Amino acid sequence: MFDVSLLSAFIGGLIVFFSPCVLPIVPFYLSYMAGASMSEISAEGRLAPGVRRRAFAASVMFSAGIITVFVLLGAAAFGLSQAFRGFQTEFRLFAALVVLILGLHFLGVLRIGFLNRVFQMEAGDTKNMSVLGAYVVGFAFAAGWTPCVGGVLTAVVFTASTESTAMEGLGLLLVFGFAMTTPFMAASLFIGPFLRFASKFRRHLPKVEKAMGLLLIVFAALIATDSVNHIAQWMLETFPAFQNI
Repeated sequence: MFDVSLLSAFIGGLIVFFSPCVLPIVPFYLSYMAGASMSEISAEGRLAPGVRRRAFAASVMFSAGIITVFVLLGAAAFGLSQAFRGFQTEFRLFAALVVLILGLHFLGVLRIGFLNRVFQMEAGDTKNMSVLGAYVVGFAFAAGWTPCVGGVLTAVVFTASTESTAMEGLGLLLVFGFAMTTPFMAASLFIGPFLRFASKFRRHLPKVEKAMGLLLIVFAALIATDSVNHIAQWMLETFPAFQNI
């Protein structure tokens, strides 16, 4: 049967990738994965096939490191929710408050300075990175990432913590992580076309930021009122075809 939580996690992952504090830095990470300079990856066709394969393999491991952190966060949140089952209401309201604040941040209503922190790495290390090193960088990247992940991730982690089993909760984080990192892996295979797309899409980033803010505020209201399941039921009744998914 169709699960609105899985769909929400998938859409949330895609939105995060195309958000203002992720998409602009993707070219630099592609350069890192390829072990090439920005000028080299900017010229389509200049990278040798072996370099492209290396970039893709590194991007897969980089993505695996990111997903590992998300799954660990989901497991921790599920464990906490089970340990404090008598405080589910307080847990839900706290999560809603965090998501609301981050939503207001993206809309520009509130500006919280430390939330604008961006994970960075030294460009000089790009030539010597191993595939295993890419996993470590992905792990560190996710652990110290920007608020673009924060709001959506909080919503997904909270939803995962309320699932009936740990496996269902972890599955939700896997879907979120997979949706967020798949475009990055695809970009490593088609670096030239992706760079052209990113350059043209850059002017739409403020719109994506505002849309993310609105979505987070809506989701904060759904969490606070415990209405996510009602939305799922409404979708099943309105679109019966979802029952076959």
